[in-house]
Amino acid sequence: MSVGTSSAPGAARPAADLAELGIDPDDLPDGLVVADEHGRVICFNAAAARITAVPPEEALGQRLEKALPLEDLEGRRWWQLTDPYGGLAIRTGQPERNLLLPGGREVLVTARYVRTGPTGPVRRVVVSVRDTEARRRTERSHAELIATVAHELRSPLTSVKGFTATLLAKWARFTDDQKRLMLETVDADADRVTRLIAELLDISRIDSGRLEVRRQPVDIGAAVGRHIQAYVAAGQPADRFLLRIQQPLPALWADPDKVDQVLSNLIENAVRHGEGTVTIDVTPAASPREGEDTGTSVTVSDEGAGIPEESMNRVFTRFWRGSKRGGTGLGLYIVKGIVEAHGGTITVGRAPEGGAEFRFTLPVGAPAYLA
Repeated sequence: MSVGTSSAPGAARPAADLAELGIDPDDLPDGLVVADEHGRVICFNAAAARITAVPPEEALGQRLEKALPLEDLEGRRWWQLTDPYGGLAIRTGQPERNLLLPGGREVLVTARYVRTGPTGPVRRVVVSVRDTEARRRTERSHAELIATVAHELRSPLTSVKGFTATLLAKWARFTDDQKRLMLETVDADADRVTRLIAELLDISRIDSGRLEVRRQPVDIGAAVGRHIQAYVAAGQPADRFLLRIQQPLPALWADPDKVDQVLSNLIENAVRHGEGTVTIDVTPAASPREGEDTGTSVTVSDEGAGIPEESMNRVFTRFWRGSKRGGTGLGLYIVKGIVEAHGGTITVGRAPEGGAEFRFTLPVGAPAYLA
């Protein structure tokens, strides 16, 4: 137990308060350091020991500034700057800020001053210490997203600007066929920008938990069929696709537009990155959601090289690309977010024919009045 006691009256009170709530300080996810009215450490939990690399037995009983030596980003000693015991009597703590441990490791620190009265002497200094690695990962992810978006937008916008400027400047010099070709290129690039913006909006909603699902009855077999017909109309051979539907399927209530988005992404991946026959199996399945017996499962597989085993756990992360054939690497991240917003699950594996196999299962999602 990384909680100490002191001979001063009430010194063990923070530990006692936690005990009354049935909480062990070592169970807390963040570092917790508590100093008594004399500035000596009486609590130093396991997370604090892990983050600071200071054993609890060395910290307990030490002066706070010695057990937790912190500096600001300009190299100034933080405890001398803040002076919790001798500073302003109306101060109740310090807001979260980035500080440095010995060796230069950056941590997030918040302090709370517990006083005997509104302006009374400090009875406790309670310090929360958090590692910055999770925040750094988030910041890196945001930076990568901005860089990817900037890169993906530059190409179509450059094309749009180039063709429109050329047409405006030299309209009379081009034939109707040349004009049509340029305008078709501009139209396709505008569609590409629109798709990218839609992806960004989806990511924003997924990350914030605001992705809305508007459930309606969905004929999933017919939805798959429409995607196959679109590929055949675009020039893919009809015998490249095999659709197998196991009847009877449970009535599925889902957001038809978002289900179409999932199917479009998975089938496009199989066509673009896979080889051979693209097989889509639609079957009844056990519901992934507690309280429901049945669900609907869709499996999309191909006969290509498949996904390397070492990449399986990264497939649904941002910016993962299965090949060097372009794309933002955001599609499967969005697919996973949509499936999970429906209360479903999605997995990736190796198909019997050796290619990639994606399988998602949705709960039937029927409204309460149909139950």
